[in-house]
This record gives sequence, C-alpha cells and structure tokens, in this order.
Amino acid sequence: MLKLSFKVPQTICQHFMHRRFYSKEVRVRFAPSPTGYLHLGGLRTALYNYLYARNQKGKFLLRIEDTDQARFIAGATESIIEDLQWAGIAIDEGPGQFGGLYGPYKQSERTQIYMENVQTLLKNGSAYRCFCTEKRLELLRKDAVRTRQIPKYDNKCRYLDKEKTHELLDKGIPYCVRFKLTDYEEALHDLIYGDVHHNVSNSEGDPIIMKTDQFPTYHFANVVDDHLMAITHVFRGVEWQISTVKHLLMYNRAFGWEPPNFGHLPLLVNADGTKLSKRQDDIGIRHFRDRGYFPTAVLNYVISAGGGFPHQEFAKPTLHNLEELVETFDIVSVNSHPSRLNPDLLNEFNRLEIRELLQNDRTADILIKQIQKLVRETYPEGDLDLNSSHIKNVLQWSSQRLTSLQDLTSPQLSFLWIKPSVFHSKELKEVHNSELLLDQLMELHNMLKSADFTKENLKKLLKNFAKQKNVKFPLLMKVLRTSLSGLNDGPGVAEMMNILGKQVTLQRLEDSVKEKSTYNEPGQLKDTA
Repeated sequence: MLKLSFKVPQTICQHFMHRRFYSKEVRVRFAPSPTGYLHLGGLRTALYNYLYARNQKGKFLLRIEDTDQARFIAGATESIIEDLQWAGIAIDEGPGQFGGLYGPYKQSERTQIYMENVQTLLKNGSAYRCFCTEKRLELLRKDAVRTRQIPKYDNKCRYLDKEKTHELLDKGIPYCVRFKLTDYEEALHDLIYGDVHHNVSNSEGDPIIMKTDQFPTYHFANVVDDHLMAITHVFRGVEWQISTVKHLLMYNRAFGWEPPNFGHLPLLVNADGTKLSKRQDDIGIRHFRDRGYFPTAVLNYVISAGGGFPHQEFAKPTLHNLEELVETFDIVSVNSHPSRLNPDLLNEFNRLEIRELLQNDRTADILIKQIQKLVRETYPEGDLDLNSSHIKNVLQWSSQRLTSLQDLTSPQLSFLWIKPSVFHSKELKEVHNSELLLDQLMELHNMLKSADFTKENLKKLLKNFAKQKNVKFPLLMKVLRTSLSGLNDGPGVAEMMNILGKQVTLQRLEDSVKEKSTYNEPGQLKDTA
C-alpha cells in the first residue's frame, strides 16, 4: 500500500517547493534513463541543450531519471557520463562528483520530494487515488480495441466520494495516484515548431503520476524536478510534444508554477527516412568510439542533420570544433522537419578531423601515439615499422582515402607496419631466386632516391625501367611487391610505394637486396621457371 507520510529533507528544493521560481540564468538539463546506453538521438538532445546553455552563458545539468527500476541497467549511468565527456560536453551540475545546490540529481533519491508534492495535488483536488486493478484496466483496453476506440482509462475513481475512498484505504487496497486532466485550449509555444495545439483530454484518460511502488511516473517527476532545479528551458524530442500539454496543466493549474520554455527537436532518421531505433547496433556512441570516429566528427555529423546554424555552414562538409558551434548556435535555425542522417558525411568529417589534427605538432604527436598503440595491439609479434615520420606520412595519405585510424590496421594494409620477413614463405624464396639481377635492383633503388614519389610518376618510372632493362614487367612488380610487403595482394606497387613514402620504400628495397645477395651467388640469378 502506498504511504505518503515521509518528510522532505531541508534542501534548497524544499525552499522553492510551493512557489513559482524565476531564474535570470539560463538552466537546461539532459535527463536520460539508465535503461540503456547513449545513442545518437540522446547525444543530439544533450548537445543541443549544451549548445544553447553555453551560447547563453548558462548552466548544463545532468539528471538521471531512474524511476523505472524494472529496466534499470547497472553501469549505464557511468557509461552515459563517460560518453558525454568523450564528446566534450561538460556537466555543470549532476550526480556524484558533479554535485550542485539543487540535488539529489537521481530521481530514485528524490522519492520523498515527489510524495510531498503528490500530497499537495491530492489536497487541492488536482489528483486522486485510483484503486482499479490491473485486471479491470486490461478489460478496458480489450473492450476499446474490440470497439475500435482509443484505449484509455475511463476515470472511474475520479468520482469516488470521500467515504468510499476512506473505506478502501482502511481495507489496505493498493492504489496509484492519477492527475485530473482538463481541457487545455491554449497553444503551446514551441521554440522550434511555433504555436502547437493539443487537447490531451480528448484522447487520454487521467494519467498515473505515482505508481503503487511509490515511484513517480515520468510526467510527474519531470515537472517537479524541472521546477525545483530552476530549469528555464527544456529541449527534448518531438515525441514528447503532446505530453508537454499535460505538464503545462500541472505547472499552471495544479501547482501554480511558472513553466520553463519548451522546444522540441525533430525526429532523427536514417538516410532512408526510417526512424532511428535503439536496437540498431550502429547508433550507439560506443560503436562510433570503437570504430575510431573522433568526437568532433560525430558532433558535426549530428548537427549536419538537425540545423541550428546558418544554412551555408553545411553547404559543403566543413568541420567546426565545439567552441565554434557554441558561438554560432541559434535555436531559431533548428529544423522542424525530420533530420536525415548521411553516413557519408560522418566519414568525411572524420577524414577532415585527421587532416586538422595533423596540422598541429602536438595533436599530430597524439595521433602518432594512437597509431603506435593500435598497431602493436593488432600485430604483437611482428617486426614493425613505427617510425614517427613514417606514421605521419601514412596518416597524410589515409586522410584522403580511409575513414578511421582503425582502418589502418586492416589485413590489407598490414604491409604499412610489418617489415617483410625474407625466406619465411614459399613466395619470398621464389622471388629471391628469380632472374632479376642484383645490379638492376640496386639501379632501381638509386633511381628512386631522386624520384618524385607521386603515384602517377612512380607508375611511369617503373614501366620505363622495365622497358629499358628488358625486364618482364610482371616479374618486376612481383619482386617489388614482395620486397616491400611480403604479400601477394594489396594496392598496386606504385601506390604502395607512395603510401610507404620514399624513406621506408628505399630501406625495404635495400634490405631485400642484402638478403638476395646472401641467398644467391653474385651475377645472374637462378631462374625457377
């Protein structure tokens, strides 16, 4: 049985409990449920709240809405915080180490506050106890479906008199608390959609605001918390727009509180127009982190779909850091139509970020260390080429072609890092036992010293060399590919040289010549054909 006799602790929340609150400072909140991990939709909501707050010199709060204990996932709160911090979103007030004057910042720690406020609504007649069983509610739902009506509560217990209510209470009958919906004809002024009209009393029965387990529902806790935490602006998904009318009824008519300003963000949809789903493995922020996407790339990806900036900002892929986004953000420019994501843009943003990081010695050094770590983890047993200048050269090449740092450790590109191990395979033995002369390899080595190491120039050089020395071109390619990579497959030899860069290419050819000279007698080499 639900008991409503707890006393609220003396906190700043209690101080503002029964009066309107006005704040000159902009205060926004991101209020996720720890029933899953942060995904693109959640990051978009957090980001737009953060951008607005910082643009207005205000505060960004994190509140954990963990009243749904049945779906609670251990570790989800910590993961959400970690992902927000990875994205660069700084939390001004929140649970744990963040603190603040308006806590607690977890709803599960605020139940006494909700009970006190439920009592207020019961006393002023804005709410009532509902003793209907789950069985009766299920019968109502089935009957509505059978008669093709909108399933909703019939508000039966709203009309119980005091005597009947006390009789049921004395018997210990479990109950929840429902809020009395009334007609709401005023327009909701949405900061993104403009004036919107919804009359929820036409389509819904009286909603539950306190469950039998003594936990509040989202609608009630949300209103109480936003008021007591002095939230001035609420930005959330458009799916909550209809519910906002219920919230306004609680603010204005039930409590007599000043409501915050509301703005509802449009749906975030896939490239094909379908709605994003939490069940998609590829929309979790952890997925993007594991795939090697940079925070700035992910933030620009989200914003490119949702607006909030001058249109020309995204006429072509242009990377903006978080400080620049804060400076230019304008809530009026946020789209009111579904925001369609373009994965190709995400990849381009990540390439742009790699190029940007390479422009600065300090950030370039961080990238190089990341590559060294990735390569060592991927090829723990190899003889590795991890010279800083080599890695930087590879990064310059990859920033025009590949998507992420992780792509550089794919098997097809293992030649970038693993030095060829001569005589460890049948193919290597065949190449070093080929008809190509040592002198010819050394001559090519010397020619390459002064060559322009562009892909097209190297192609011409190799073809001319084979023709001038009367060497079969396929044989030359096989010898060079094996000498440079120890692989049968991969990019073309000219491209391989271009990627490796002049220094590494020359060193590997020189090492190959040394091995060849020790394996065979000087002069014409053996022909295995």
